Amino acid sequence: MYVVGSSFFWTMVVYYFFFRVPGREITWKDFVNNYLSKGMVDRLEVVNKRFVRVIFVSGKSPHEWQYVWFNIGSVDTFERNLETVQQDLGIEVENRLPVVYSTESDGSFLLSLLPTILIIGSLLYTLRRGPAGLGRAGRGMGGLFSVGETTAKVLKDEIDVKFKDVAGCEEAKLEIMEFVNFLKNPKQYEDLGAKIPKGAILTGPPGTGKTLLAKATAGEANVPFITVNGSEFLEMFVGVGPARVRDLFALARKNAPCILFIDEIDAVGRKRGRGNFGGQSEQENTLNQLLVEMDGFNTTTNVVILAGTNRPDILDPALMRPGRFDRQIYIGPPDIKGRASIFKVHLRPLKLDTILNKDNLARKLASLTPGFSGADIANVCNEAALIAARHLSDAINQKHFEQAIERVIGGLEKKTQVLQPEEKKTVAYHEAGHAVAGWFLEHADPLLKVSIIPRGKGLGYAQYLPKEQYLYTKEQLLDRMCMTLGGRVSEQIFFGRITTGAQDDLKKVTQSAYAQIVQFGMNEKVGQISFDLPRQGDMVLEKPYSEATARLIDEEVRSLINTAYDRTLTLLTEKKEEVEKVALRLLEKEVLDKSDMLDLLGPRPFAEKSTYEEFVEGTGSLDEDTSLPEGLKDWNKDREKEKEETTDEQVARQIRGGMPF
Repeated sequence: MYVVGSSFFWTMVVYYFFFRVPGREITWKDFVNNYLSKGMVDRLEVVNKRFVRVIFVSGKSPHEWQYVWFNIGSVDTFERNLETVQQDLGIEVENRLPVVYSTESDGSFLLSLLPTILIIGSLLYTLRRGPAGLGRAGRGMGGLFSVGETTAKVLKDEIDVKFKDVAGCEEAKLEIMEFVNFLKNPKQYEDLGAKIPKGAILTGPPGTGKTLLAKATAGEANVPFITVNGSEFLEMFVGVGPARVRDLFALARKNAPCILFIDEIDAVGRKRGRGNFGGQSEQENTLNQLLVEMDGFNTTTNVVILAGTNRPDILDPALMRPGRFDRQIYIGPPDIKGRASIFKVHLRPLKLDTILNKDNLARKLASLTPGFSGADIANVCNEAALIAARHLSDAINQKHFEQAIERVIGGLEKKTQVLQPEEKKTVAYHEAGHAVAGWFLEHADPLLKVSIIPRGKGLGYAQYLPKEQYLYTKEQLLDRMCMTLGGRVSEQIFFGRITTGAQDDLKKVTQSAYAQIVQFGMNEKVGQISFDLPRQGDMVLEKPYSEATARLIDEEVRSLINTAYDRTLTLLTEKKEEVEKVALRLLEKEVLDKSDMLDLLGPRPFAEKSTYEEFVEGTGSLDEDTSLPEGLKDWNKDREKEKEETTDEQVARQIRGGMPF
């Protein structure tokens, strides 16, 4: 009906302005000489006091026009001129032309309304057809009335990712498997009097697999899986957020038993009372409604709520308490065994060189990628395939993976970037200072490669192999600071001047020094205290310590950095010949690996680990422990009845699922 009405309206407008039959405009002189003097005029009509329409005597119209017309300045002037002309033509008074006055609409009023009509029409069309007004099929009244409906998606058999496709976070996976197992086999828990946890929140750095674990949950649950993003609750209209929360939980109750997943919940779950300056926040209203709905659930509804965020520190405490989210599951960066498991998953669909063993390659790559998240590993595998394709290789070899790791760590290699000879020499001695300082410091990371080919924003590049270490001593942190300052010290020793190339090094050293003194309590004068350092970009309105303490902290930070600098200066002055050897070889070859360093400097005076087997020594096994507890050993027993997947089917499923890790 809406479309029909719109079509009719625009048809009438077009017809009125473009297809009506108007008269022909003439001048006063034409009227007198060609029409009035020849007796062809029946009467005159003065329209809107602006123009005169000439109506012809029946049968005497000289052309196809129904009438002619001419403009007049004023009615009085027109009447005087008409009286004078008829008198001059000798027309008797009783035969003179009758004059009729009328008022007609000429469409100007409609034209003035047209912009307003277009604006209102476009607004109504947007509200009716836009994302906020679409709603879901079969729910609500649609259009403007569906703004308060949730935009959540209900997934049943649309996701192919399974738990066996998730690696590197076995403990978190077991926690989630237990939720799904409760929904599939509730009797196992109810016989012991257990109640299903109301929810779990997945936290951890970006790229560690929180959303992927939720996808695997959806693929395994065999119950409806409802997914929504935290930002979808907040719109420009007041009251939309709480309305969507109510509608979301009504949908969940309707589909119970089910799993509800709220991704990036920090968009709606931020702590209340900050930044509102006394006003009422729409985000707070939405959060309050979410708290009420979660607390209103009872265990008989069999609805499990999962949420994901990488900023748990900004979430409201009321949202995090047991009863709403009973479990907080931290998914951190994978360790070396976890990275090997993730590489095995990502290597399956790749066409590798026949001389490569996938298990051995996965372990080798895991030892070269400390600190990498699952997303980084996925990127490395994809980059390796792209590099192989770029060189028209028939298969992916180990060299391609090493280049991919360098690409992810250091950025794009810029072989064409032009450096002046003096700048290139400075970069070579700068990188040589880093390399030699790290070589002769016990707690510095082992060097894998050093290059003076620009990468990313840097003019040089060095790749190290950090240890799988979670605790650091004061001596270890000091050695790392000294290695970082090696480039600046080398410039000072060999050129007697310093450059801007050490900016990033100085930033890292400053952050490390502040962390030791402010967070880790590693300074005698400041004492055994710990304060939170502000995040980069956060606004700091006031510090949690006094001005005197702040002054003391600044003095101790400066003293610590100066101590590290003097120590590095002493070391590189003693090893000046070694630094020069490395710098000259760098200028000659541009890239040095560990074998070159051994040739120039001899064996490193400290023991170091470099292979996968050395890193996992003493941990009990070479691979990640993927065993299941007794209560989950029958997991997916229904699948045993299904046909086993072939290798090709597994590869196809992983590609469809976005190469999960």
